[in-house]
Amino acid sequence: MNIDGKAWRTIWLEEGGRSVGVIDQTQLPHQFKTKTLGTCAEAAAAISTMVVRGAPLIGVTGAYGLMLALQEDPSDMALLSAFELLNSTRPTAINLRWALQRVRNQVATLPQHQRAAAAQAEASVIAEEDVAMCEAIGNHGLAIFQKLAAARPFERLGMPFQVLTHCNAGWLATVDWGTALAPIYKAHRAGMDIHVWVDETRPRNQGAALTAFELAKEGVPHTVIVDNAGGHLMQHGEVDAVIVGTDRTTSNGDVCNKIGTYLKALAAFDNNVPFYVALPASTIDWTIADGIAGIPIEARSEMEVTHIQGLAANAEIINVQLTPTGSRGFNPAFDVTPARLVTALITEKGVTAASEAGLQELYNKTKLN
Repeated sequence: MNIDGKAWRTIWLEEGGRSVGVIDQTQLPHQFKTKTLGTCAEAAAAISTMVVRGAPLIGVTGAYGLMLALQEDPSDMALLSAFELLNSTRPTAINLRWALQRVRNQVATLPQHQRAAAAQAEASVIAEEDVAMCEAIGNHGLAIFQKLAAARPFERLGMPFQVLTHCNAGWLATVDWGTALAPIYKAHRAGMDIHVWVDETRPRNQGAALTAFELAKEGVPHTVIVDNAGGHLMQHGEVDAVIVGTDRTTSNGDVCNKIGTYLKALAAFDNNVPFYVALPASTIDWTIADGIAGIPIEARSEMEVTHIQGLAANAEIINVQLTPTGSRGFNPAFDVTPARLVTALITEKGVTAASEAGLQELYNKTKLN
């Protein structure tokens, strides 16, 4: 994607594959900085501190983290230790475990001197697959947007197509293109008149900081709103569609995404606004049917609730306290939207109902290990 006229991806190899470069997302939108990851421990720290975030990108970073570990020590014990370290960093996003298992399975039976190179090759394949899947999601979503725009009431024809999104599911959450934002980018580049309502997405403000950053750099018209404004906009006919990403989708179509997604789905359902979820195959957990009971929900630091990061008058990025000293904070990072509230799932293979039958038909009952 574009940043000031230059094409970027979120992750790349450096030093001939001896290290990995990433965009430091904790500094956005005020400062654009990159970071070099030279060890498995640094890759794990980047995931846990959200230097990199978004389920697909977490998976790719984890895959490259195993590569870095095996460059240092290709033994069985080191492979197991690195796998467990990386897998423990973010428990909710299934892409991480999926990518780690792919790399581990690829190298486990190889001689130790071949493992690091094989891990690099497999991680790079995963990265390229992610780009292709996200672009395909964009194409399928664009077709939906075009159909919805053409079917709007007469009084709304000729007006911008209004999309509401939550959190950041753009190219910063993947290697390129994004999931929920990919159809928006495709629509904008196709000349469609589109406007995006961007949920701020407290407490980490990924919408206000990251989605708005992406859309601004791409030149997509957008407006940042407080998280609780979405229902009001839907009641007044100002939202044509809601589209979000997902960190884990169950075999029956339940969707686990950034906290607050469930409330958007409820509002959309009540106001007859279509609610779409965009996801690649790597985000499907075929081993879980009931998302509410089965998906572990990451609880993050209460300081993300009690404090906020912003740009001070002197251009320094600072954290300030919002709450009275002594007030506690509770910070579940995700919630689960039941499949019954999802209009459809937009995947790299096409669009399907949020149901076990729909997913199994789309993927020919292939189970991801």
